[in-house]
Amino acid sequence: MDAQHTPVLVEETMHWLAIKPNGFYVDVTVGLGGHAIEIVRRLGAGGKFLGLDRDAAALEIARGKLAEFGDKVTLVHANFSQIGEVLAERKLPTADGVLADLGVSSMQLDLGERGFSFRNAGPLDMRMDRDKEETASDIVNTVEEKELADLLYQLAEERDSRRIARAIVRARPIRDTEHLATVVAGVRKVRGRQKLHPATKTFLALRIAVNREMEELGQFLSRVPATLSPGGRWVIQSYHSLEDRPVKQCFQRLAQEGVLKILTKHVIQASDAETAANPRSRSVKMRVAEKIDPAQPSEADRYRKEWKQ
Repeated sequence: MDAQHTPVLVEETMHWLAIKPNGFYVDVTVGLGGHAIEIVRRLGAGGKFLGLDRDAAALEIARGKLAEFGDKVTLVHANFSQIGEVLAERKLPTADGVLADLGVSSMQLDLGERGFSFRNAGPLDMRMDRDKEETASDIVNTVEEKELADLLYQLAEERDSRRIARAIVRARPIRDTEHLATVVAGVRKVRGRQKLHPATKTFLALRIAVNREMEELGQFLSRVPATLSPGGRWVIQSYHSLEDRPVKQCFQRLAQEGVLKILTKHVIQASDAETAANPRSRSVKMRVAEKIDPAQPSEADRYRKEWKQ
């Protein structure tokens, strides 16, 4: 399979990871290996890299791209929320950097058979891990109208959720991605100039539900601090407010608890040049934090010590 994917904020990601030649780095959403290749190229003879992904097809492509780096690279078919388990099972050390790109890969969007996009005809699948059973078709064709409306509103902030849910139920069985997109577009209210396809939020909500993305993100956020070495960097790229909000809140809480230091006062976004070259980068928001070394005094502690002297 010839799959192309342009990784987002590559130079910014490498800058903030501050890669040590002999360090150990984890990309928990390795995808097609775009960021991974850049990380591994910066590692020396003693450096190690671990890549996780729940999409077995994407992982095989990444495996081929990273084969030249030999045993410096380890790739594991696992969800990003399982980072702690993978490190423990393989007796790996804590990491000098953890990267998570929460976006959907170009391969997943462009392959109609995966069912992620309304732009390509295909089955209503949307599973990132195709070993899982529930598909988007199961949700669209079996969930009760009120539950479906709540799902669209809560997971994608779709204001026309009730109208859309009613239309979907009436049109059942929904056959494929094109059918669903047509049904949604036929009932969604037009508010001013439309930048997005009318079915964008519906497809987003279904993808999040099928892959239990919010539950997995919550587990990931709670488990990473224990997997980071003191001074280790944590870089997260999110693509919509439902993802970015818990990331921001997690970083703020851990900073207040003295676990992390937030390095990015404001979110990092793609430049106009990158957005023009890669439109899928337009919504990215990157946040970076560093694990505090308990052996090192904080700025407040240093200030108090100097004041007492």
